[in-house]
Amino acid sequence: MLSVGIDAGGTFTDFVFFDGKNISVNKVPSTPRDPSIAVLKGLRSHPIEFSDISEIIHGTTVATNTLLERQGAKTCLITTKGFEDVIEIRRQNREKLYDLSWNPEISLVPSELRFGVSERTDYRGCVLVSPDEVEVTEIIEKISSLGVEAIAVCFLHSYANPENERAVGATFGKLGVPITLSSELVAEFREYERTSTTVLNSYLIPKVSEYMRSLSRRLEGESLSIMQSNGGVISAEQAAEGPAKIVLSGPAGGVVGAFEICALSGRKRIITYDMGGTSTDISLCDGKISFTTENTLGGAALKVPMINISTIGAGGGSIAYMAEGGILKVGPRSAGADPGPACYGKGVLPTVTDANIVLGRMDPGWFLGGEMKIYPKRSFEALRSLAPDHPMEDIAESVIRISNSNMEKALRVISVGRGYDPREFSLVSFGGAGGLHACDLARSLGIREVVFPRNPGALSAYGMLLADSFKDYGVTFFSSADDDHLEETDRKFADLEKFAHTDLGRDDLRFEKQVDARYRRQSHELTIPYSESMARDFHCEHERVYGYMKESSVVEVVTLRLRAYIPGRKIKVLPASSGGPEPRFSSKEVIFEGRKIRVRCCEREKLRPGFRFAGPCVLYERTATAFIPPDTECEVDDYGSVVVNIGS
Repeated sequence: MLSVGIDAGGTFTDFVFFDGKNISVNKVPSTPRDPSIAVLKGLRSHPIEFSDISEIIHGTTVATNTLLERQGAKTCLITTKGFEDVIEIRRQNREKLYDLSWNPEISLVPSELRFGVSERTDYRGCVLVSPDEVEVTEIIEKISSLGVEAIAVCFLHSYANPENERAVGATFGKLGVPITLSSELVAEFREYERTSTTVLNSYLIPKVSEYMRSLSRRLEGESLSIMQSNGGVISAEQAAEGPAKIVLSGPAGGVVGAFEICALSGRKRIITYDMGGTSTDISLCDGKISFTTENTLGGAALKVPMINISTIGAGGGSIAYMAEGGILKVGPRSAGADPGPACYGKGVLPTVTDANIVLGRMDPGWFLGGEMKIYPKRSFEALRSLAPDHPMEDIAESVIRISNSNMEKALRVISVGRGYDPREFSLVSFGGAGGLHACDLARSLGIREVVFPRNPGALSAYGMLLADSFKDYGVTFFSSADDDHLEETDRKFADLEKFAHTDLGRDDLRFEKQVDARYRRQSHELTIPYSESMARDFHCEHERVYGYMKESSVVEVVTLRLRAYIPGRKIKVLPASSGGPEPRFSSKEVIFEGRKIRVRCCEREKLRPGFRFAGPCVLYERTATAFIPPDTECEVDDYGSVVVNIGS
């Protein structure tokens, strides 16, 4: 019986098949208009019957693309009267302080689809005013004629008492369209973030649920689970009801896979670097995977637990172009899967992939293991169009340098910008394009060690098979972090655990408890583990993040977070097979730092644990290519990862 991990990216859809002993991978071009086409194509290209599959774990970009392309449902917002414009007022932050022409993203719900209800619950959960049935009926009559496809209900302080929300939600149920109640999706305070998340969820439900139904039907009833943004796995039905929780499902799989593999070799301080065809996703793990509960995607605030991942528009398909004044720029626009880089044979625009081909760092005969035909002449023609009078190699290296600069800035933001020294971490490179840039980025950041896991182009799909099954719960609860209030907090956690047992229908759950805490009168919180020493732990964490602590200040708890683990599903990472003949190296010329150098070339799968070699070298494998520059020493570890030590 097979376990299958599937990561549907913007350019390629990756597959990992695991039969309990062996792993095989596949990679096919994505089909953005209908991602299920690529999913079925990749499954059918593997010599299996659907009846042989025990489970499929899928990371999908359907929710992300629907939001970014503004192709979601016509959604209306039902909220407390007087708060209809919270979603548009936002936090009054300007993303670009010095750009006078900057305007925020258009709200997912226009003003004519926002309706206020005369109701009120206070912050303690006391219902002061119940919804007016006549007023609600009038709103229903208005909505009926507007062609609304989804409804978001978010009342003031419903996290403390959802009674009014549930009553109105039941009444609106007669319209027969999907309804999201904020109290069920995110029972936490902060009015704008809760409203935005509820609206976003409703906006995505029709498109995501349609995809889940279509894919489940085409898979002929096989077990289908979906990767969440928090690194856990949920059912396709749960994903269809809560699509806000899966917007970063693909990148989350990569972080889980990278951390699990590196932890086995004792590397728990890592920066994950996932460069695909369309974007680059990065995350810093300091002994554990880093999570956040606040993020922004497509201009919409998202308040759900997720792995702390930063994404930038830099990938192999990023388009190079001349801006005003003759300035060369790269990205964020991408050639995607269709037409793709010029070398794919359809497009004519120069991309980062084309630059790597011109520099000789990619072998056209090895693309997807030789299964996909590449046209290198088109890469030269595309780059020549940027600056016809300049040497082709200079143009290509300029494209690479600019792309690397964009990614280096993002890596500094998640490390130096958050109080971490990147030199104390290993850079873990994966994704189809990551291996061509990782060593240069590491040297720029002073990082001494780069790790290339096996099958890097499909690591996100592999990570989905390594992920735990769990569900996160959160509830706003105001208390102090001192010993006098621990008993009250324990009771509240016990209530959450009881709810989790009922919600998941299991008695064998394992729980992990955390709290959002802050100094009294602060406006933002830090998430720390729940324990008797949490006040002291908060002081230490506050000093690490902000550079100071205030031990004289009261530490207050504002939100309780519970993670309920369901035992038994995840697979284990298997060591790489040892033994076999010494690998054979060929050689070729590549362009590096303005000159031609001769490098050794080898098939990655021929490298066995314990084998050592030096750069410069190019490693070929089916899902990716790695370029290892001069002044490096490399060794293959027990799990098949190539560990590169960067010289000074």
